[in-house]
Amino acid sequence: MFRWANNDGKKKDPELFQTVSDGLKRLYRTKLFPLEDTYRFHDFHSPALEDADFDNKPMVLLVGQYSTGKTTFIRHLMEQDFPGMRIGPEPTTDSFIAVMHGDQESLIPGNALVVDPKKPFRKLNAFGNAFLNRFICAQMPNPVLDSISIIDTPGILSGEKQRISRGYDFAAVLEWFAERVDRIILLFDAHKLDISDEFSEVIRALKNHEDKMRVVLNKADQIGTQQLMRVYGALMWSLGKIVNTPEVIRVYIGSFWAQPLLVADNRKLFEAEEQDLFRDIQGLPRNAALRKLNDLIKRARLAKVHAYIICALKKEMPNVFGKENKKKELIANLGDIYARIEKEQQISPGDFPKLSKMQEVLGGQDFTKFQGLKPKLVEAVEDMLANDIAKLMTLVRQEEAAMPSQAVQGGAFDGTMNGPFGHGYGEGAGEGIDELEWIVAKDKPTYDEIFYTLSPVNGKVSGAMAKKEMVKSKLPNNVLGKIWKLADVDKDGFLDDEEFALANHLIKVKLEGHELPADLPDHLVPPSKRGQ
Repeated sequence: MFRWANNDGKKKDPELFQTVSDGLKRLYRTKLFPLEDTYRFHDFHSPALEDADFDNKPMVLLVGQYSTGKTTFIRHLMEQDFPGMRIGPEPTTDSFIAVMHGDQESLIPGNALVVDPKKPFRKLNAFGNAFLNRFICAQMPNPVLDSISIIDTPGILSGEKQRISRGYDFAAVLEWFAERVDRIILLFDAHKLDISDEFSEVIRALKNHEDKMRVVLNKADQIGTQQLMRVYGALMWSLGKIVNTPEVIRVYIGSFWAQPLLVADNRKLFEAEEQDLFRDIQGLPRNAALRKLNDLIKRARLAKVHAYIICALKKEMPNVFGKENKKKELIANLGDIYARIEKEQQISPGDFPKLSKMQEVLGGQDFTKFQGLKPKLVEAVEDMLANDIAKLMTLVRQEEAAMPSQAVQGGAFDGTMNGPFGHGYGEGAGEGIDELEWIVAKDKPTYDEIFYTLSPVNGKVSGAMAKKEMVKSKLPNNVLGKIWKLADVDKDGFLDDEEFALANHLIKVKLEGHELPADLPDHLVPPSKRGQ
């Protein structure tokens, strides 16, 4: 149990939280929601949060143009078909499909899904029947879904006709999901890098969620190395024009399905990229509480700025005549109001909502119903940000320490965990792990020739003599120092012929681009030193 109290000059009853989730729910209900409700935050930005938003499992959102392999990617992760799944070269997935864990396979239609208080989708009701008829939940027993849920989305098409014919605001739906998911994966086909107008609109709608975004360049096994380099460069150039951030979004290259590689030249690259992506996804359950805390902080900062904007507009409105004309004037000059609030309240420009979107929503609002400034509501949110959140961070760390290591398991995640097909198995320092003979022995005659030129004394060379030879590798001293520690098995400060051969073997491993082990593996221990 975590106990803490706020002190601001007045004595307050201490807050008692059992879990991070419990703490987030209570902070939202008691401190942030009153501010949101008073200043109509939910009409402008995002619906109110519910308990299910804090209790749900981490979610992964897949976004991409049609036939980029989104549904196949999910099938690859789970190694199992899911209800409602359709795969084909044409635009097949025409619905949003929430793939979640269930005791038996079932499909729940959208209208039933948004009235279930245990699912975090109730607020999607606002997008109407046109969307709900294209929203289903596929439930099934699968070990991957024990830890995460996956959201499959319709393929993004090009052309104005397809965008209008959806019947609902596709970008707005994706933005709703983006606020609540833990990871957003944008999939691209190595053969179709063109980014349509709707896809550009979608990526821009995901602005402010760049920290959650990852990019997958799929079907990369269908082209050669030279073409892949060109495709990768073209993708980065295209993304740079749309995603206006100084940081480069992480791009994973590979072929994410369980079929033979068409062009196997880059097999090792694809394996390494897949492992990196899998590690990223596996870490989501461990970081889920921290992500929800981070999202609540972002929401609180936006709600506070929104309150200042609404109060400023209310203050400028006349009491009797000329209200409509004044409203139009205020909307047109909203940028000036932003600048004034930024200066008066010392708020970062990045905390303000998008100007054009705010102006659009304000056009349909009745300014006379706006509330004036209520300092206590703003102070409660500021206190939450300054004190409560910081103390809740401590509880996050306590929960992480108390719980066993959480990671997504099952499906494709188990395929390369152990055994000879694990990434890097039998390579680098792992070479010779399954062989009866000491792997260093095959090159030992060459290393012995060098060893005896160093004038060993009593069968050993000193550190100074060994250094003269080891520095010829041009490796940094810190790397050579680690190699020395690993090779000096008996820790006597000298190297015998076997230890010297081992040191040269480890130098070779490093020069070939592999990482050195933290501890010397059993199969690399010299035969004469085993069992000591």
